[in-house]
Amino acid sequence: MKLTKKHVLLLMVTFIAVIFISGCSSSNQNVGVLDVNKVMTESPKVKQFQDQLNTKGKELSDNLEKEKAGISAEEFQKRQEAAYGEFLKTKQDMEGQIDASIKQVLDQVAQEKKLGVILYKNGVAQGGTDITEEVIKKLQ
Repeated sequence: MKLTKKHVLLLMVTFIAVIFISGCSSSNQNVGVLDVNKVMTESPKVKQFQDQLNTKGKELSDNLEKEKAGISAEEFQKRQEAAYGEFLKTKQDMEGQIDASIKQVLDQVAQEKKLGVILYKNGVAQGGTDITEEVIKKLQ
């Protein structure tokens, strides 16, 4: 029986597909689920960052109010915009620190629990291992 190029190509594609499918099904990776909203409301570390941000915002606001009487409306608006910019920069820095802390803890929990994937809880209808409480505990 003589094999044509089409038959050889078909056999190769079938062989590759079988290897790919069997490889995918044999890697039975566990999936972790994280409730980010719960982490953001219950984590002491996140609360600490939020308190620092609130303190910074109040400090900037208080300083503006003290300066308000002695400057023109135009100058007050400029200082208000500068204070708002400083507040946003502080907020972004703190959000970056929170994100880095959460990512570090997620990496640690994923290794400990042998999780291949971690998804956000609001995107998962069913299944997965909920790791939210562990992340909150490790974010101390």
